[in-house]
Amino acid sequence: MIDGLVRVAGAVRELPTESTQQAVGYPSLFLLVALGALVPIVPTGALVSSAAVVAFHQSSPVALLLVFLVAAFAAFLGDLALYWLGQRGVRSRNGSRWLAALRGRVTPERLAQAQARLDTHPVSVLVLSRLVPAGRIPVMLACLLAEMPLRRFARGDMAACLAWAATYQLIGILGGSLFPEPWQGVVAAVGLTVLISALPALWRRVRPSRTHGASGTSGSEHP
Repeated sequence: MIDGLVRVAGAVRELPTESTQQAVGYPSLFLLVALGALVPIVPTGALVSSAAVVAFHQSSPVALLLVFLVAAFAAFLGDLALYWLGQRGVRSRNGSRWLAALRGRVTPERLAQAQARLDTHPVSVLVLSRLVPAGRIPVMLACLLAEMPLRRFARGDMAACLAWAATYQLIGILGGSLFPEPWQGVVAAVGLTVLISALPALWRRVRPSRTHGASGTSGSEHP
């Protein structure tokens, strides 16, 4: 992780002019975020935060607004495309590779939790699914298995993408305001987003050990 941050620092230490950043940055941000929505291995949160850091140090008054709109719109289109592809698999007897890929990324326990929450608070669950790292795919799969119409999914996902873009942009603004150089803010923002994304995996590793320890203690008290 440290080596990755060092490489990021070296890449952005000497930034191009503002006109070049805008001509290349916004289309690149759109394509990468949309791709990250389809293929959930691209660190889209870090991309948005990094773009927000660069925009924070620009003189254009609308740079941050454009980063927000581009990121939210790209995430929204990517989500809709993935949901549409998943719907084709649900309706087909043979399924599809997209639906199979979604199933392969979700454990039965997490899917059951997403389905239970979706029954009671569908809109809020969709919004939180994008804010919680690794929470989007289980909720999307739950929506697909519940045969939620694309239009209804889009209404909830629009709010989710707006909240997601705003959250990661705020992380970038924080990084940009704390450091005088843009590359320093980018490194800080990337490091923070990587840490946030790693927290669920760390929690899942710690939680079973705690549960096992509690059950062992209970068994010793009640032989």
